[in-house]
Amino acid sequence: MTTRHVLAGLDGSPRSESAAMWAAAEARRLGAPLRLLHVWPWLSGENLDRAEPGDLRPAALDALARVADRIRLAHPDLTVETAVRPDDPVDGLVAEAREQELLVLGSRGLGGFAGLLVGSVSLAVAARATVPTVLVRETAPVPDGDTAPPGEVVVGLDSGEPAEAVLAFAFAQARRRGAALRAVHGWEPLPAWAYAGMMPPPVDVPGQERTEAALLAEHLAEHRGRYPDVPVVEDVRLGGGTRAVLDAAAGAELVVVGRRERRHHLGMLLGPVAHAVLHHSTTPVAVVPHP
Repeated sequence: MTTRHVLAGLDGSPRSESAAMWAAAEARRLGAPLRLLHVWPWLSGENLDRAEPGDLRPAALDALARVADRIRLAHPDLTVETAVRPDDPVDGLVAEAREQELLVLGSRGLGGFAGLLVGSVSLAVAARATVPTVLVRETAPVPDGDTAPPGEVVVGLDSGEPAEAVLAFAFAQARRRGAALRAVHGWEPLPAWAYAGMMPPPVDVPGQERTEAALLAEHLAEHRGRYPDVPVVEDVRLGGGTRAVLDAAAGAELVVVGRRERRHHLGMLLGPVAHAVLHHSTTPVAVVPHP
């Protein structure tokens, strides 16, 4: 049986090193080995045992070794492996992540709505990876599970189409962290049209909110039975899914969103909520693929 690793992509940037440290803490929680990977097309694909002119492999291996040593010092009981792959960064990361437990990448930016956090490689990988992919910004704290009080795990849900894989991942993450799970559903009344154009919808907001809350509770019931030790906060908000998740994410330990495994003529795409949360959240975000 193949061992499933937590895989962290490293590109030599401080943000990717922060992601590797976050991945190490996660691997320790999972009881899984950690694999540090650098992917770059200019790495020589031949003569792997010796450097050639212009070959970046020795420098990449040295950088990986430095990060690996830092992780081993912090987690002496953790198995840490390093590897380089000569490939397009997106293709290589997606390929290496198959059959692994989790993929962790760094993100960048200013945070909030003042700037964007995600680079083109991280965004493309999150849209294509077949395993849960976590994006971690450079300043994200790495929680110490032995001393730090647990925060919340926030999961964004559509009460009309909840994804079982997303819920299962979020509940398992909350249990491993000893954290509460906040299940967030943001909703908006559908607009009405008249001769004068779009008008505010004639909606009984309290009544509709009760309906949305009942749907959310119904979808959570099975997983609450499977994870009776996980405290659950059911959080229904008026204002749309993106704003609801981003507001709930402030101070959380992890945000979990889903991504449908469906193709577009432009390739694999993230949904609007996942795309916005990845760009604007300052909290680590896990993107979980689902049918």
